[in-house]
Amino acid sequence: MDWKGAYAHRAGAMRASEIRELLKLLDQPDVLSFAGGIPDPTLFPTEAAREAYGAVLGEPGVGPLSLQYSISEGYVPLRRWIVAHMASRGVVCDEENIVITSGSQQGLDYLGKLLISPGDSAYVTRPTYLGALQAFNPYEPRYADLAFGEGAPTPAQCREAALAAGGRPALAYVVPDFANPTGETLSREDRLRLLEHVSALGVPLVEDAAYAALRYAGADIASCLALDIARVGDIDHSRVIYCGSFSKTIAPGLRVGWICAARDLVQKVVLTKQAADLHSATINQMVMHRLAEAIYDEQVKKIIGVYAARRDALLAALAKFMPEGVSWTAPEGGMFVWVTLPANIDGAELLAESLRDERVAFVPGGAFFFDGSGANTLRLNFSLPSEAVINEGIARLARLIARKNNQFRAA
Repeated sequence: MDWKGAYAHRAGAMRASEIRELLKLLDQPDVLSFAGGIPDPTLFPTEAAREAYGAVLGEPGVGPLSLQYSISEGYVPLRRWIVAHMASRGVVCDEENIVITSGSQQGLDYLGKLLISPGDSAYVTRPTYLGALQAFNPYEPRYADLAFGEGAPTPAQCREAALAAGGRPALAYVVPDFANPTGETLSREDRLRLLEHVSALGVPLVEDAAYAALRYAGADIASCLALDIARVGDIDHSRVIYCGSFSKTIAPGLRVGWICAARDLVQKVVLTKQAADLHSATINQMVMHRLAEAIYDEQVKKIIGVYAARRDALLAALAKFMPEGVSWTAPEGGMFVWVTLPANIDGAELLAESLRDERVAFVPGGAFFFDGSGANTLRLNFSLPSEAVINEGIARLARLIARKNNQFRAA
């Protein structure tokens, strides 16, 4: 069988995730890894999950249903919990505005399928979340900068460029809180400017809120969805599609996320889910509901305490060890710090040398740019490594960067 000739055209846009490949290094105990954007499994509510599974399976009339097919929209009590959770974040909605997805990553895939036709323009930041690019790539978009405000192309100019390229403006995508990969947060003023921009452009705004609960410093900022509802009156008139997740707060392995948006959009997502996998695992939704009701606030408080200390350790190590010419972000939350290297250092080449000589892993920044730029950048994760590993790993990485800088100067 000639499989190369059998694939649809869109399969050519599928690429392996550099991050998923780097996660394999976690099995090598001598590698100090800042690569994976993953939670610390020692903080998972393992005992509470064990009890929740036992309670669900042991409850008469509920246990068998937990193993049965279910509705595509998702487990109703869990959706009701999410409605209350969204209300606490300033978003008034009901169950009909919520659909459960198998992690927010599945939500991104469904939105790409629903909103992007080949050649359409998808507006993303540079850099942006690699998983979003992977989710959108099979639908063959033309990527363009999500730039707004002074000096940026006007919405009219963006529309003209999209039409000239043979498509139309399709969607905008943003991670406004503690972004993956930079750790940066959009101010309230910038969120309002962004909403004005996408409104004039006439596209939906996909708000990836995977890290929104992980704030360690500073004041909370209203979500783009909450701000848009304040502008237009109610959620069913909003153009913002909010993608939420329990992966960073409770546990990623249950694969439970959600989309909160206008009913019309949610109904289309439900049809997409019916065709794709019928519904997310019933028992996992039931267990997640019990965990969210019982421990959500306590769990978030626990992980914030640990991750905040690790963020502080990483920022302190960078300040202590990094040579002149290296800069980095100082996030108020999330899981990542973004490092900019001297222009003559390539992040991908640095990773190869780092693994060989210093046994330190990170993600080269170029993977997060749709246009192949950003070669002299890298992403560091602080949620998984201990403070001791952070200190030692950054000392080793800084030593390597200093050596490379000296080599360039000598040449």
